[in-house]
Amino acid sequence: MIETVTSTLASVPYGTIALWMLAIALIVIGTIGVVMPALPGTLFVFAGIALAAWIDSFEVISVTTVVIAAVLAVIAWVTDYLAGLVGAQRVGASREAIIGGAIGTVAGIFFGLIGLVFFPLIGAAVGEYMAISDLRRAGNVGLATWIGMLVGVVVKLALTFLSIGIFILALVF
Repeated sequence: MIETVTSTLASVPYGTIALWMLAIALIVIGTIGVVMPALPGTLFVFAGIALAAWIDSFEVISVTTVVIAAVLAVIAWVTDYLAGLVGAQRVGASREAIIGGAIGTVAGIFFGLIGLVFFPLIGAAVGEYMAISDLRRAGNVGLATWIGMLVGVVVKLALTFLSIGIFILALVF
């Protein structure tokens, strides 16, 4: 068994191995990027899948698989973008609250998981408070914006894993 794997790997050019490693790295980094706002996660996952398909001239991973991955990436990106806005708009958030939520999201990157989870809520609440000076309303807007963003991340993560699952099925079958 090991001899078969060794002889198979020995017949693969180093450039191909490097490209496969790059494709896998893009998918792994992209998956992390789905929950890290600084990384374009869905784009990296799609790029990894497209590269993997290209490596073998779309013989194992078909163009159809790549198109499905592209559609899922676009849906994930749109959902992520709109989810926080929809959450904020449902409670009538001000422009300042939406900007505050975005600033909180970016600032949260530098404070680890706690920052990623709570800074968007704090940013939206502070932005709303600056706009209307009503603490209760600011809290409600912050919470609604945060829930919308959380729903967006969960949907984006599910679509990313669906895309990766389809990719793996194409590789295996």
